[in-house]
Amino acid sequence: MQTIWLSGAEWLAVLRIGLGLWWLESWRHKDKKGWFERGTGIARAAEVAGKHRWGVVRTGFRRVVEPRPQAMAYIVVYAELALGLGLVAGFLTPVALVAGLLLNLLYLVLMIHDWAEQGQNAMMALISLVALFAMAWQTWSLDAALGLFP
Repeated sequence: MQTIWLSGAEWLAVLRIGLGLWWLESWRHKDKKGWFERGTGIARAAEVAGKHRWGVVRTGFRRVVEPRPQAMAYIVVYAELALGLGLVAGFLTPVALVAGLLLNLLYLVLMIHDWAEQGQNAMMALISLVALFAMAWQTWSLDAALGLFP
């Protein structure tokens, strides 16, 4: 593989770090007070899920998320932070990539009618998939330094 300026593995590390920064930005711009004290994030998701064209989404949301809105708010917000930190540092990278891929797919399915959300989540999922299969933790990562995922 020929590349310009950096090696292929280094470009994959740049891609992984960029995805991590994207997750960190998603976490940074959230109104945490609104999510944790007023339940705005889960309330918005409940509104979207309640009108969703797929019954499985409505039912799944009612069974899994609605009974525990406070816990789900914390899970979503801090999952984004953990994904961002893990990907930027390259720590437990395969776990972060799979978890991020799943979270993006959940967001993609929930927000099926929102084209802006669709584009962002589809691209983040694609980057996660490429970084996972290309083993983007081999360079510039704590995983490589610690020999966690050879």
